[in-house]
Amino acid sequence: MDKKLFHYKGSKLLMFLVGLLTVGQAIAIVFQAIFLAGAITNMFEGAAWSAVLPYFYRFGVAYILRHLIQWMKERLTNRFAEKTSMDYQEQLIQKLFKLGPWSMGKHGSGSFITLCLEGVPSFKTYLELFIPRFIASICVPIIILFYILTVDTISGVILAIVMPIMIAFLILLGLIAKKQMDAQWDTYQLLSRHFVDSLRGLVTLKYLGKSKSHQQAIETVSNKYRIATNRTLRVAFLSTFSLDFFSSLSVAIVAVELGLRLIEGNIGLEPALAILILAPEYFLPVRDLGNDYHATMDGKEAGDQIYQLLEQEEVGTQKQIDIPEWNESSTLKVQHLMKNADQEERTLLQNIDFSVNGFQKVGIVGASGAGKSTLIQLLSGFSEPNAGKIFMNQREIESFSVSGWQKQITYIPQHPYIFSGSIAENISWYEPNASIEQIKKAVEMTGLTEFIASLPNGLEEKVGQGGRALSGGEEQRIALARTILQERPIMLFDEPTAHLDIETEHDIKNMMLPILENKLVFFATHRLHWMKNMDVILVIEGGQLVEKGNHEELYRNKGAYYRLLQAQRGGIEE
Repeated sequence: MDKKLFHYKGSKLLMFLVGLLTVGQAIAIVFQAIFLAGAITNMFEGAAWSAVLPYFYRFGVAYILRHLIQWMKERLTNRFAEKTSMDYQEQLIQKLFKLGPWSMGKHGSGSFITLCLEGVPSFKTYLELFIPRFIASICVPIIILFYILTVDTISGVILAIVMPIMIAFLILLGLIAKKQMDAQWDTYQLLSRHFVDSLRGLVTLKYLGKSKSHQQAIETVSNKYRIATNRTLRVAFLSTFSLDFFSSLSVAIVAVELGLRLIEGNIGLEPALAILILAPEYFLPVRDLGNDYHATMDGKEAGDQIYQLLEQEEVGTQKQIDIPEWNESSTLKVQHLMKNADQEERTLLQNIDFSVNGFQKVGIVGASGAGKSTLIQLLSGFSEPNAGKIFMNQREIESFSVSGWQKQITYIPQHPYIFSGSIAENISWYEPNASIEQIKKAVEMTGLTEFIASLPNGLEEKVGQGGRALSGGEEQRIALARTILQERPIMLFDEPTAHLDIETEHDIKNMMLPILENKLVFFATHRLHWMKNMDVILVIEGGQLVEKGNHEELYRNKGAYYRLLQAQRGGIEE
């Protein structure tokens, strides 16, 4: 029994109602067998139809009642499973937004896509099947066994002895199936991540001439999933056969024992027939539970992963701190900021000290892997520091995940996400109530006017999945238009132009610089020509802040910043 079932909203009431209905259904099954056995016995003894028909009528009523109760149980569990799975899907999506893109990158977007698109429906199936099957496997055999013991003790004892053996075998098969199911789920997630990564990198693979050779990698991953699935199916088929075999053998033993005593005259025909009719019903709920167990194992696994993800500590949950809106007199001071890798014994950042005042543009530079993106993750609140002090307007806070800070920031990654919808919907994604005039103003400021005018449907042109493909520069412009609509005073950029060609970047730069005015800007990049336009430059090497100052000061010092300039060979004009 999964203990988490008691934690779902409305699960206890559902179990109570399903339990009551199952007891009623079990009683209907018993009376169904009694009336059918009475009808057959009377017919065997040559009774008139007038004496036999009442038994058939009562059997029909019990039969209809049994299946009516089954329909009611399915309806209740279906509603509960639908509501619970939808609630968990909504909570899961909200949790992903709270965890941020850093967590998405850590766990792999393919895993999250699999969990949302495949895991939630599987979880619904698990709730829909497991709860009524589990309750039926307890209630129905107990009620049937109680009736059989009152009619014939020997048959009741035989059934009582056989059932624990069958359950023990079911548990053993379940443990084996769980191991295979875990392997299949892991392989399925691997396949999903590989599929998503392949889609994202298809253009790059074609550009490098590696698209055909990538077929081998796809074949290898797909083959692993095929093997894992076949192993799971093999265990499922074997367990189903075993359960059917044991239950049939048990019914056969009861039938032989009843037949021998019937010949000897130690039991009547009517109770013997009733017991024989009830014997398969006695084992049926356990067989159904065993058969559906394999069908719902992936749903249980998905439910466990969703539950673990929802329980995962999210950055900034308990820190609902209001901070005045950032203005020209606001101050930020960071002392001895440190960040360690969560699952590795290494330091990503250490002894980061800097301060900013009002609306400054802060450049963050360094070689690849120096820690630029890690610092942006800390500043955005997607990740928390392991040590250090942070002061906003002389008030100390634990991290940048406080609500007052996050409500004021706009984060623009290297590859902004384009949602499936119109250009207007993408621009107003975070401001759905923005007017068409505001959208057009943002379009004009980001240099999208000419591009949109060339489209057949203008702002209503569909982009994203299933729509028009956009270039990297067009995606960045749409992301900036979103930012303009939000009108937030703090902007964080994480390598926003790293994937753009020089000409496109030059156009983007000329368009962006006016937008950065009267903002607090943190701009992480390895394109050093931006640094002439920054008020402060933070130079990071090996996770440490080795230099800070403006372009002229750092160039004259001929230190780490100067070496980066020399390494780029013309990356900035002298």
